[in-house]
Amino acid sequence: MWRVWIILGVALTACAEFPEVDAALASDGAFAEYPDLLPFEQLLDAPEPRLTDSDDDALRARAAGLRNRADGLRGPVIEPQTRDRMNDGVAQP
Repeated sequence: MWRVWIILGVALTACAEFPEVDAALASDGAFAEYPDLLPFEQLLDAPEPRLTDSDDDALRARAAGLRNRADGLRGPVIEPQTRDRMNDGVAQP
C-alpha cells in the first residue's frame, strides 16, 4: 500500500509548474535563437581568464559585504523577550 502513496506523490510532483522557467521562456519567445555550437578545439584555444586589479578589489568588496551579511544573521533567531513569552506559555512536564 505504501508503494501506491509513493507513486501518487511522484505523479503529483510531475504536474508541478515552474514559474521561473515559464517566465524565462516567455521573455525570450518560442523562436529564440540557439547559441552557436563551437568545436572543442576552439574552446581550448581561448585565452585563460585573468583577474585584474579592479577584479581583485571588486571581489574583496563583495567578500566583505557577504561577511557583514553573515555577521548580521548570526544573532538569535528568536529574540529573548519572545522566547521568554513562549517558555511561559508552555508547561514543561
